[in-house]
Amino acid sequence: MAAATLDELDAQLRAIISNLYLLIVQAHDYQGQGTQQAMSAEIRDLVHNLTAISQTAKRLPTHIPEEIIQYVEASRNPDIYTREFVELVMRFNQQHKGRSEAFAQFRDILGQRMMAGIPEIRGEVKQVVEASGGRVE
Repeated sequence: MAAATLDELDAQLRAIISNLYLLIVQAHDYQGQGTQQAMSAEIRDLVHNLTAISQTAKRLPTHIPEEIIQYVEASRNPDIYTREFVELVMRFNQQHKGRSEAFAQFRDILGQRMMAGIPEIRGEVKQVVEASGGRVE
């Protein structure tokens, strides 16, 4: 099943708009049995076009997260999802930053203690600590 194109979707939307417009015109200018048959045919065309656009929509390459679709289907504002997502990312970033800073402090302290405890490897420890972004005194 090939991916649908926006041109294909555009044509189907135009057909649906045309169906609805013709139904409005026919309802406004209703003249009995002939109009009723024309409206029935137009309704069948509308249902066919709605079915076709529904199938086309399934083939469109969409990049909307499933959670946002569920929010909208549950009559919730998708901005709430966005705000909650941003808060979650900020909390994760804060935790990650704290972890990184703790590991950096641990690296520096470990380097200092190793240099003090084993003076023979002082140069190698200093090189490793500095290569990993730390500094030892």
